[in-house]
Amino acid sequence: QVQLVESGGGLVQAGGSLRLSCAASGRTFSNNAMGWFRQAPGKEREFVAAMAWNGDNTGYPDSVKGRFTISRDNTKNTLYLQMNSLKPEDTAVYYCAARRGMVVRAIASEYLYWGQGTQVTVSS
Repeated sequence: QVQLVESGGGLVQAGGSLRLSCAASGRTFSNNAMGWFRQAPGKEREFVAAMAWNGDNTGYPDSVKGRFTISRDNTKNTLYLQMNSLKPEDTAVYYCAARRGMVVRAIASEYLYWGQGTQVTVSS
């Protein structure tokens, strides 16, 4: 059974940092693009970051560019999201996801596998 399990969420003050992890099991995703999305209450799921299968290409929306960094360790089958300079508007449930394809995509429907999410709350 394929599972993506996020960890590392929590409560942090504005300006602080968090590092999210996503551990995959059940199969390897070394040949798949992976990404992070987030969803705040009452809002649609939003693209946060994605990385190609070999780490050569990444994508971020303007809202997090320069503050968030996605990385992966294919030897550990794990995806990471380093979040710096956090803002209250970053508060959301953060989801890890994996595509069937190798290249970066910013649309949630392009991702086949999803984790259960981890809550990130940024206080002002």
